[in-house]
Amino acid sequence: MVSPSVLLNLAEAVAAAPQHGLIRVPVRGEDPIQLRQMIMAWCERTGNEFVEVDSWSVAVRRGRRADPLADIAPEQVPGTRLWLYTNFDCNLSCDYCCVLSSPRTDRRALGVDRVRQLAVEAVAAGVSELILTGGEPFLLPDLAELVAACTRALPTTLLTNGMLFHGRRLETLKAMDRDRLTLQISLDSATSETHDQHRGKGSWQRAVDGIRTAQTLGFTVKVAATLPADQAHTVEALQAFLDLIGVARRHQVIRAVAHQGAAEDGLELTLESLIPEVTITADGVYWHPVAAADPDQFVTADIFPLATAIAEVRKRYALQLARANESAQWFPCA
Repeated sequence: MVSPSVLLNLAEAVAAAPQHGLIRVPVRGEDPIQLRQMIMAWCERTGNEFVEVDSWSVAVRRGRRADPLADIAPEQVPGTRLWLYTNFDCNLSCDYCCVLSSPRTDRRALGVDRVRQLAVEAVAAGVSELILTGGEPFLLPDLAELVAACTRALPTTLLTNGMLFHGRRLETLKAMDRDRLTLQISLDSATSETHDQHRGKGSWQRAVDGIRTAQTLGFTVKVAATLPADQAHTVEALQAFLDLIGVARRHQVIRAVAHQGAAEDGLELTLESLIPEVTITADGVYWHPVAAADPDQFVTADIFPLATAIAEVRKRYALQLARANESAQWFPCA
């Protein structure tokens, strides 16, 4: 039985503490399990925040902690968009691929069954958009089924290098839902020199041809460019070219090379510097799609239930923000 004096001392300490200050009250000889249960129940009743119980003390914070995610833009809340790595093999070997995809990379396919389940659970979990990426998804023989499962559930974006739109794969593309599917095709420059330097000879022209094919078929087409830092001056020329071929400015995605995967340099994107976007691979859940081969950004091997996986990413991000906020409070700069 826990001594009533513990709660009395705690209540007095909380009343005297500053707003949301940490309060630690010494205890001796109390049963730690019963003490923990009692303090947690007391915090729930009184609107305070439980911190911990150890052999010597109990710790709480006065008042409820504000939701660290409350100030995040709605579209940036983790789990609003769900990224699915359909596979990791690719017909290209781009020298800054963030997940080391190439023709020699193991496929590690997510598979139709898991994609179907993820699409269904995504709706219940409040996801608003599915994003399919790789590797190169058009290498998959079952891509039509994967995309159909996603577009039936939610608006979907499919990332591709746009180079495989011919033969059987062109027929696969033609059968996809134009109202629910956006194609995002990679193109890094307004002329072939820079793009081909990083992605392979002839790849620029084939990507441009892929953009035009998709547009002719009636798809909404976004174009994503990955630019090394020393080529930032080419942005205006690329935008002008994309304007010319009918890609709206809102559908032009231009980003810097990340120091991940095959890239020898680039932006350093860490857990602390990235707003997470929940990313699912055949191996599990990752913090962000740019780091889906980075063991430091691995969250859990448990893909299902999806809502639990999303909640885990949100919990870790909220904790990260809360710690950052605490540091700012304890070490003010002005």
